[in-house]
Amino acid sequence: MPPEFKNINSILVRLPNWVGDIIMATPVFECLRENFPQATITACVRGYATGIIESSPWFDAVIACDDKSVKGLKDVIRQTRAVAPDLAILLPNSTHSFVTARLAGVKRIYGYKRNLRKYFLSGGPDPVREVDGIKPLPMQDYYLEICRNMGLTIAENPAPKLYLTPELELHGEELLAKYRIEKNDRVIGLNPGASFGSSKCWPVEHFASLAERLQKQYQCKIILFTGPGEEAIAEAIIAASKADLINTAPDKIDLAELKPLIKRCDLLVTNDTGPRHYAVSLNVPNVVIMGPTNPVYTESNLETTAVIRKDLPCSPCHKKVCPLQHHECMTTITPADVCEQIEKLLPEPSARETLALS
Repeated sequence: MPPEFKNINSILVRLPNWVGDIIMATPVFECLRENFPQATITACVRGYATGIIESSPWFDAVIACDDKSVKGLKDVIRQTRAVAPDLAILLPNSTHSFVTARLAGVKRIYGYKRNLRKYFLSGGPDPVREVDGIKPLPMQDYYLEICRNMGLTIAENPAPKLYLTPELELHGEELLAKYRIEKNDRVIGLNPGASFGSSKCWPVEHFASLAERLQKQYQCKIILFTGPGEEAIAEAIIAASKADLINTAPDKIDLAELKPLIKRCDLLVTNDTGPRHYAVSLNVPNVVIMGPTNPVYTESNLETTAVIRKDLPCSPCHKKVCPLQHHECMTTITPADVCEQIEKLLPEPSARETLALS
């Protein structure tokens, strides 16, 4: 432990805003807890995402962050002052996150030296730069670099983790019973939405066709996962497919409830969005259909992940909507392409079937 951190009693950690980024940052939370076992560690996270870190051993308190309005900013500052942080770790790159911590009275603030805040931070790494800008890195490594820069001890093989309380496990079992998913059923999850934007979404008709193929080949139960505002996507898939699909949309599954449901899946097929990282952290094999995003950002812990991506001149564009309208990076990935990868990841017979027969 570097001497400048010997007397740290309270730490504030400003979490990323995106679901997947929060999960990819969990090795940072583990690192902080291991290096500061006696400190009070508080997470500052968007309210909708609190369920992701629920029941984890990393944090002693959680501040639901809404600092985009004046009222919300004042509330975050009040709650932050109440825990009196000696140190703040900022995972977002924004100057706004720095200003919020500073207004709350935190004097020692660490994070990437980017934007205007680079002149005022107490410490942190400089981003790696290339001719065209900042070099893309796997986000897990990117976040952990803050800990390395601080001189903290990092786990030898860091990996994302999620935790479930016994109560959440029980609630998950109740939901699975409601969906008539039994102990020995083979279950494949489909995640057809993406809060980022339509550019990340594989076509509805492809998901519909894939569901038919999977049900015929694996005699499985197929469960559809959708986030807020994505209900129409699930309805369109159901309308276009002859497969018998379990639609979770009416239950408005939140980010905590999603954990036991994805954990129960034998495999998840997903766009490049938050639930893919749930699958990784819960050791569920997953097939990721990737279009407009750079695969480097998620290029870690891929032992049970297959990423399908077309190498096109226009990709990655990182646009929320395809600027060329044809959306070729997603439409040219076929259900047959996805089935080919599923066959590599989904064993025959399933582990549950083997246990049932033994």
